[in-house]
Parts: sequence; structure tokens; C-alpha cells
Amino acid sequence: MADPTVEQVREFWEQNPLWVGESRHAVGTRAFFEEHEQVYIQDCFAGKLDQKIFPDEVHRGNILDLGCGPGFWTLQLLRLGCTQVMAADLTENAIQLAKERCHLHGYKNVKFSRQNAENLNLGDEEFDHVNCQGVIHHTPNTESCIAEIARVLKSGGTALISVYHQNWILRNWPKLSWLGGAISGTGGGLKGRGRENIMACKDTAEIVRLYDGEDNPLGKAYTTKAIRQMLDPHFHVGKIFYHYFPARSLPIPVPGVLHRFLDRRMGFMVYLFLSKREI
Repeated sequence: MADPTVEQVREFWEQNPLWVGESRHAVGTRAFFEEHEQVYIQDCFAGKLDQKIFPDEVHRGNILDLGCGPGFWTLQLLRLGCTQVMAADLTENAIQLAKERCHLHGYKNVKFSRQNAENLNLGDEEFDHVNCQGVIHHTPNTESCIAEIARVLKSGGTALISVYHQNWILRNWPKLSWLGGAISGTGGGLKGRGRENIMACKDTAEIVRLYDGEDNPLGKAYTTKAIRQMLDPHFHVGKIFYHYFPARSLPIPVPGVLHRFLDRRMGFMVYLFLSKREI
């Protein structure tokens, strides 16, 4: 089977914007966005946003939120006090959702732009900071995205990139798949987007792809070593940290203390704070 194209990726996300198919509320309403924020913070960060994700004061000038989706991070950057923010995404539906989310909270001075992360239609050294959360693992040429992020950053600029992490669980899933089957049999799994039986899947690569929906054409997970090697030609890697243990996929509630431990130690996302390498 041929590798997916950027156009196939675009078509999927145009038809399946993030959180659509999971929410109990009408798409684009205040309730839709509030539910997304609550679940995102509770599940992806075990209840509290990690402040290490955000740029320091020196780099809060011109910011690009690349792969903005429905605008969660765009809104967080605006709340932080960032006044020059461009929200960019591959799809028109994501742009419209991000715009509606910002407007509902009274932020109207935001730039929005349709962009392909592999080939940005943006100038060299245009931004002080790039925020790119859970994006470049969904596109065929991840290396091109990294090079483009470096290109549009100013000298000394910073970036925060996160990708799916090939953590201990994923690396050992062939030995643990019996546990996934048991969890699935007792009501565990991810609701919506055709992922209800994800825990019963035995193929690691298929689990990563299926996480965002049964028709998702592409999802990749990286070891920390592998993503660092990809970043090294363009960036100095600073802080590395982990988050996201999907407690909502389990059939019973996870105590907060345990969830926070698993979030830090068994996170399915690796976050890397970067500074542009001078060449």
C-alpha cells in the first residue's frame, strides 16, 4: 500500500476536526469548546497544564500556532498575554473552529492562515516562537516540517514541539495486548470516531493510527532518541518532558495521584522545548 499523501491527510482532518465525533455538544458552540478544554486538561495533563510548554517572556513576540486544530493552544497563548499570534492549520474547518473559539472569548485580533506544515507559505525568520502540538506526526514528511519550523523562526527563536511517544507500553504492546483485550472486554476504549475497540488491537502502529479515528490515514510515534535525531540539525534541544496517559480509555476511574504518576512516567506524548541552532 502506498504511503498516504498530504492531500489524504488534509481530507481526513477536514472531515474529522479534532474533538468532533467525541463531544456531546453541537460543534462550534461554547459548550463544545468548554468540554474539549476540560477533557483535554484532565486527560492529557492529569488535571493541570504544564507551564513548561509556554514560551518565556523573551519569545512572546510574534508567535505561530502551527496545526492549531480547534484553537485550544491559540486560546491559551492569548490568555498568557501574547498579542501577536497566527493560528495556522492544514484545513479550513479547523481554522473556522479556532476563529470561533477565540471570538467567543473576546479575542478578535488573531491572524488565521491555511498552511501545509511541510511547505509553509511564510517568510524566513518571521516568528519569535512556534507552538506545534501533536501535528508533525500526522504528515508524510516530518523532517520537512522540522526544517520549515526552523526556517520561519528568527535567530535565537524557540519552539515547542510534541509528538506521539513510543513509550514503554507501546514498545512492549505485543506482550501486553492480552491486557488491552481484557480492558476492552470490560468497557474500556475510546468513544467516538470508530475507536471503540482500540484496546483490543494488537499492532502498535495500527493503535497509533487508530487513535485519531478509524479512517485516519497516518499517525506516527517516536522514541525520544529518534525525534531528537530529527531535530538535531536545526535545533538545540532543551527541556524534554512527557504527558498524556489516556485515563478516559479505562473502564474505571483512575485516582488523581496515580494518574499524575502515569502521566509523567508513561506519557504517550513527548514534549521538546527547542532553540534554533545558528548555522
